[in-house]
Amino acid sequence: MKLLKFLLVGIFFGIVLVKSEAVSWYRIFEMFKFQSFHMYGIIGSAVFLGIIAVFLIKKIRLKSIENQPIIIPPKDKGMFRYLVGGTIFGFGWALAGACPGPMYILVGTGVMSMLLVIGGAILGTFVYGLVMDKLPH
Repeated sequence: MKLLKFLLVGIFFGIVLVKSEAVSWYRIFEMFKFQSFHMYGIIGSAVFLGIIAVFLIKKIRLKSIENQPIIIPPKDKGMFRYLVGGTIFGFGWALAGACPGPMYILVGTGVMSMLLVIGGAILGTFVYGLVMDKLPH
């Protein structure tokens, strides 16, 4: 019962992503071929709202639901690892046709082939956990 609110928000978020066509493979394909502004508009508005939210959290010193201060640690300096990580993420997104959140939404809409993608993502996360200590961070 305590986690019901998170389930309901997740269902709402899934419905919004399906209705906005953000989980559509065709829309993602258009985006990677620079043929449509649709996905860039969705991503851009999310980034813009995120910037405003982080600014307000820091400015007003908002607290969490447990009345704890929300502390956002500064990012580590260095561009290379973000470029490499973003490139790998983008390749996976382009090959699978979905990023991590929409993978589950697509299974919910009946695209059962996404179960293979989810399995690959879980396997990749497991392998990363095994080799994490050997990688430069």
